[in-house]
Amino acid sequence: MGEFWPPGLPDRCRNCDNGRDDVSEPASISTGIAARYAAAVFGLAKEGKALKSLESDVDSLGAALSASSDLRSMIASPLFSREEQAKAIEAVATKAGFSTLTKNTLALMASKRRLFVLPQLVAELRQLLAEERGEVTADVISATALTKEQSSKLAASLKARVGKTVKLNTTVDESLIGGLVVKLGSTMIDTSIASKLSALKNAMKEVG
Repeated sequence: MGEFWPPGLPDRCRNCDNGRDDVSEPASISTGIAARYAAAVFGLAKEGKALKSLESDVDSLGAALSASSDLRSMIASPLFSREEQAKAIEAVATKAGFSTLTKNTLALMASKRRLFVLPQLVAELRQLLAEERGEVTADVISATALTKEQSSKLAASLKARVGKTVKLNTTVDESLIGGLVVKLGSTMIDTSIASKLSALKNAMKEVG
């Protein structure tokens, strides 16, 4: 199992990956791997009454991935060796002050060449943590950063729609030009200008 395997994780995550050393997989497989790791780690944190520290780690890791293109490249690139990835993620974990459980899990994932699923792992853990609080998480992509007031209004609007408190996971994508893309469970709401322009372009093709 390797020296980095957190106590209790082997039984829960015996099939977390398929044993291959690939650093990339189809999206569906990556999501599946991330979901299994997330379930195992979440279970251990819940048993250890450490969900609060896990949530803090998840938020910090998500912020680091969003802010650093170098970090995103490092976890996905086959040009980095297993050892280089392990050292890099250890440095990130130490600087961020992650809990022992999170540090050990990241080290294990590095040893298994599974760091490329970190974005999906963050998303899966956020969903599990939100469900534990009776909340749902909405992924929101906007052309510019939302203000506190805009975030509050959007969260209130989504709460009225689903009947539960909604936590927003926001990211910025300038290519949207304006508007929002909101993913809430299986529902996708796309009000972006880029989407509308694309729809208009397609409509014009059909007319032509």
